[in-house]
Amino acid sequence: MEIIILAMKIFITSEQKIKLERLHDTTRDGQVRDRIKAILLASEGWSSVMIVKA
Repeated sequence: MEIIILAMKIFITSEQKIKLERLHDTTRDGQVRDRIKAILLASEGWSSVMIVKA
């Protein structure tokens, strides 16, 4: 069995980061918060494996 781990760098502006952080802090839906956090971490260079463990 071959396992392939893909890394994806996401580029966001500082304004987008601020908006996502505010949305993360005010959203009650846990799934939405998790997705926002994944985007923020990916934009900081985290690998998908690191994000899953976070």
